[in-house]
Amino acid sequence: MRGGRLVLVGAGHAHLQLVHQAARLRSAGLEVTLIAPRRFQYSGLVSGVLSGALAADQAEIDVAALAAAFGVRHIPRPVTAIDRTARVLTLAGDATEPFDLLSLNIGSVAADPHRLAAQPDVWPVKPLANLFALRVRIEAEIARDGTSPRIVVSGGGQSGLEIAASLCGLIERAGVDPDVTVIAPEFGMSLPARARTRLLTSLRIRGVALLEDRVIARDPGVCRRADGGDLVCDHLVLATGLAAPPLIADLALPVDGDRRLRLTPTLLSIGDPTILAAGDCAVIEDYPRPAVGVFGVRAAPVLLDNLTARGRDQPLRLFQPQKRWLSIMDLGDGRGLATRGGLWSHGRTALWLKRRLDHDFIRRMRAAPDPRQETRS
Repeated sequence: MRGGRLVLVGAGHAHLQLVHQAARLRSAGLEVTLIAPRRFQYSGLVSGVLSGALAADQAEIDVAALAAAFGVRHIPRPVTAIDRTARVLTLAGDATEPFDLLSLNIGSVAADPHRLAAQPDVWPVKPLANLFALRVRIEAEIARDGTSPRIVVSGGGQSGLEIAASLCGLIERAGVDPDVTVIAPEFGMSLPARARTRLLTSLRIRGVALLEDRVIARDPGVCRRADGGDLVCDHLVLATGLAAPPLIADLALPVDGDRRLRLTPTLLSIGDPTILAAGDCAVIEDYPRPAVGVFGVRAAPVLLDNLTARGRDQPLRLFQPQKRWLSIMDLGDGRGLATRGGLWSHGRTALWLKRRLDHDFIRRMRAAPDPRQETRS
């Protein structure tokens, strides 16, 4: 193809970087449209907001303002359907948007195998705005009652444990003792063994209960456990894993077991070369990996090059995700837990590094366009 209409759906880590490079996309003859919510919540700082250490606006990017600054047409309506044959998107309100190239960076949704999310006081970890709202709710309840609400976190992976630690931090900042339980078949199994022991010990010292079981139902004031018992619960947080949004399945293209779109190493969909993707909603064939933001960040330069190449009918680059990556958990008490492969570090230095990396990303994404960009492109 030569030029054409490029539609970016979603304002995830990769697409934010593409907006900054809109001039280069235009130089390849591509008309760029971004379809995404008006605001983006950055996952790296959400735990800091939930713990009360950061204000909500420190973890947000004004997508509408960013798109306007870089001359990108922005549509805030969600996409409800994709017609690959006609190359048309259907948006909320029955509006439509045609495309020649489509790039998806729409993140993930919380896995909810028992369909609990619709029940009262249940908080899926995605969308991330849920956790911002949970903080406000908990602060109001502590101010009203003078005690911690009874919080259950369903899920014992790194996300569930980090959320439990952040909730402890929020409640501790209010001067009361946390009432937090994490329920899961196992805890922190992706962490190095000694790091896992350190983390679980610190959570127990702070009053977090670790219960080996599953939540299978929710009734007012209680969670129903798989073993038949009840667990008193004012708020249930669902951190039971992530899956691709339903829109991916609607494409009728090859997906993996988590419903993520399967890609070639050029970031093109297997089965439709007009559709590319990056981030949690997709996975590169033969490179299985967890849903971690770093992969969207690292994929962005290759996605940019390949969209530009498609606009110019040029060869495409390959992207090979790294086998090891830095992950830092914010533990809500001024300390972090950093891991990379089998290496780990626990303490204030780890959290300092996390804050520096995350604030640097936010700062770069909020930066104004370089007036020389069009000339260089």
